Amino acid sequence: MLELLSPAGSPESVIAAVQNGADAVYLGMSGFNARQGAKNFTDEEFKKAVRYCRIRGCKVYVALNTLVNDREIRQAVDMARIASAYGADGLIVQDLGLISALREAVPDLPIHGSTQMSVHSLAGVEAAAAMGITRVVLARELSLEQIRFITKHASIETEVFVHGALCFCHSGQCYMSSLIGRRSGNRGSCAQPCRMQYSLGGRMDDHPLSLKDNCLVTHLRELEDAGVACVKIEGRAKRPEYSGIVTGIYSRAIREQRLPSDEEMEQLRQAFSRSGFTDGYFLGTRKDMDGIRTEEEKRNPEAEKLFAAARNEYGNNELRRVPISFASVVRKGEQAKAIAYDNDGHKAFALGPVPERARKNSITEESLREQMFKTGGTPYDVISNQAQIEEGLFLPSSEINNLRRQLISEISEQRAAAPKRRNLPLPAAPASVPSTGNPVTIYQVSTEEQLCPELAELKPEYLYAPALLLAAHPEKIDLFTANGTKVVAVLPRIITDNQVTEVYSALEQLFQLGINEALVGNIGHIMMVRRVGMNMRGDFGLNAFNAYSMDVLKKIGFLSATASFELRIAQIRDMPKPLPAEMIVYGRLPLMVSDQCVISKSAGRCACQTPAQLSDRTGNVFPVVKEFGCRNVIYNAHRLYLADKKEDIYSCGLWGMRLLFTTESSRECAEVAKGYKNLSDYKPNALTRGLYYRGVD
Repeated sequence: MLELLSPAGSPESVIAAVQNGADAVYLGMSGFNARQGAKNFTDEEFKKAVRYCRIRGCKVYVALNTLVNDREIRQAVDMARIASAYGADGLIVQDLGLISALREAVPDLPIHGSTQMSVHSLAGVEAAAAMGITRVVLARELSLEQIRFITKHASIETEVFVHGALCFCHSGQCYMSSLIGRRSGNRGSCAQPCRMQYSLGGRMDDHPLSLKDNCLVTHLRELEDAGVACVKIEGRAKRPEYSGIVTGIYSRAIREQRLPSDEEMEQLRQAFSRSGFTDGYFLGTRKDMDGIRTEEEKRNPEAEKLFAAARNEYGNNELRRVPISFASVVRKGEQAKAIAYDNDGHKAFALGPVPERARKNSITEESLREQMFKTGGTPYDVISNQAQIEEGLFLPSSEINNLRRQLISEISEQRAAAPKRRNLPLPAAPASVPSTGNPVTIYQVSTEEQLCPELAELKPEYLYAPALLLAAHPEKIDLFTANGTKVVAVLPRIITDNQVTEVYSALEQLFQLGINEALVGNIGHIMMVRRVGMNMRGDFGLNAFNAYSMDVLKKIGFLSATASFELRIAQIRDMPKPLPAEMIVYGRLPLMVSDQCVISKSAGRCACQTPAQLSDRTGNVFPVVKEFGCRNVIYNAHRLYLADKKEDIYSCGLWGMRLLFTTESSRECAEVAKGYKNLSDYKPNALTRGLYYRGVD
C-alpha cells in the first residue's frame, strides 16, 4: 500500500496529519529546510512530535533540504544527530556535500533525495542510490509513463508529490527569487516571484508563471500499480487544518481503494486551490495549468466552516488508534498479572496486588475484561482481551485500572523509544588543490551565430557549447580548435528518459570528432557521459555550495566544478577546493528552466525560434529562450559584469572564469570578450554584480 506523507509545519499540524491517517509526516527543525517561513520546530517540540508519532505508528522525516555553506555544514550535521537520537525515520536532503557528510556521521539514518535534487530520470535515481540515498522524490514534471518506467527499474524507492503547489521551474534549478531579491529557494527563503504579475507584451495583469495546484487524488491506484512507494502532500507553510483535511481525503482514498466523492473534491478546493487543480504534468499534456489564488477562493466562508469542523474533530478526539491485546490472570495467593502486546512486537508485563477472598461480589472474567477495555482517551484500541479468573476472588476496580495504565504506559514507552544508531565524527573538510596561475578563460555560447570567427580569434582556452548545436554544425568546431581552444559539449539540464537517445547520439558524434569533455549540470547525466567515454566538468546546476560538494564531484570523477553563483565571492575565495573550480563572471544568469512554454503563451502559438520577453511591474525585461525538449529558460534582465573586478576574481584560487553568452549577437560577444582581455572598454547596459557581493538569505 502507498505510504501517505503529509506536511507538518507546526506541532498542531503534526496532530492534524496523524489523526487524519498520515503514514508519515515531514517537518523542519530550526534551520536548513526549504520552508523557513513555516513555524518549524524547536528541539523540545521536535522531541515531543517524534514521540507522539512513534506511539501512533507514524513515521517522521526531517527536511534538511537546503544548500549549506562550509561554515554551516557542522551545524546541519549536528541537527541530524539530534533527529537521529530522538527517533526520526529519515532525512530529506538536497545538498550533495551534506549527503556525503551525513552518510559518515549518522550512517544508520536513511536519507531521501529531495525534489530539490532535480532527479527526473532513471539514471538520476541510480546516481542518487550510489550516493547512499534510499528513496528519491521525483521531479513534479514527470508523467505517469515516465514515473512508471523509472520506478520499475529503480534499485531504490521513489516518492511522488500528489497534492499542492507546483513550482514553475524545476525544483533546485530556480534562481529567480535569489537574483531578484536575495531570497533563495535553494536556501529555504523563496519569495515566490512566479506568483506575481508579468506582461508578455500586453497589459500587466497576467500571471504567466503561476500554476494551479497539483491534485492526483484520482490517480492514486495508478501510482500504486506503477510501484511508487510514497505519495506526498505539499503544504508545510499552510495551516494545520489544511494538512488534516487533505490528509484525511487522501488517506481514505488509499485505504478504501476508491475515488474521492464529489463532496471530498469540493473540500479539497475549499481547503486551498488556485483556480482549481491540475494533473497536466501527470497526464503529459501540460495544458490548462495556469492558475492563481482568486479573491473568491481567499474569502470563501465555507472554507472557514470546514476548517473549524476539522479542528474540532482532530483536536478533541483520538482518531488514530493502535491495535493492542490484553491478557490477564487472577489466581488465589498470587499477584494479579497482565500482559499487553501490539502488532509490532512490543510487549508489556504488569503485576497487581494479591486478590482478596470475595465477601460479596467476586471478580469475573467478564467484569475484568470490561475494565481492561476502557482505553478511551488513549491511542489504543483493544482487539483482543483474554482473562483467567479463579472463582471467589476480589480485586478492586482501581487496581485493575492501574494494571491497564501500567501496560499502556510501558507499551507507549517501547513504541516511542528511538532505535539505537551510530553517531560518528564528521569527516574532516576536504583539502584544497593548489591553483596555479591565473584562471583560464572560458566562453560559453548558446546559438550558431555566436560560434563566430571573431570569438574564435580571441583564443579562449575553453569553449562551452550545446552538444546538439555542435552536432548540428560540426564545421564550426574547427574555428576554435584551430586556435588551440578546447571544445566542451554542454548538456541540457533536463533530459528525461525518452530524450536520452537524442542527446547520447549527439555526444557519440562529437566524441568521434575529437571532443572528449562534457559539461554536466545534473547527476542523472553522469552515466550517459561515461558511456560515451567523455570526461566531465560540473555545471552550476549541480549547486556546488561547499567543499564537501566539490569533494563528492571529485570522487565521482569530475575534472572541475562550477561554484554556485548564489555564493558570495568571499565564500568562494575561502572555500577549500578539492578539485579545480570555475566561476561565472559574465552573462545573463538563468532564473528558471521550465517545462511550461512561456513563448507559446506570448505568441498564442508554437514559435520556439523566436525568443519572448517577460516584463515585471518595475519595467525589467527578462528574455525567454527555447531550451531542449520544448522547455523554456528565463534569463535575468541584467547581465552579470565583473570585468572591472579581476583582482577579486583572481584572489579566489579558481581554475577558470566563464563568460556566459545567451542573447548577445556575435559582435557583442566579441566586444564583451575583448573587454575581459583589456582590449576594449565596451560595457553592456543594465549591469549587475549578481549575488557575489550581496549574498542570499
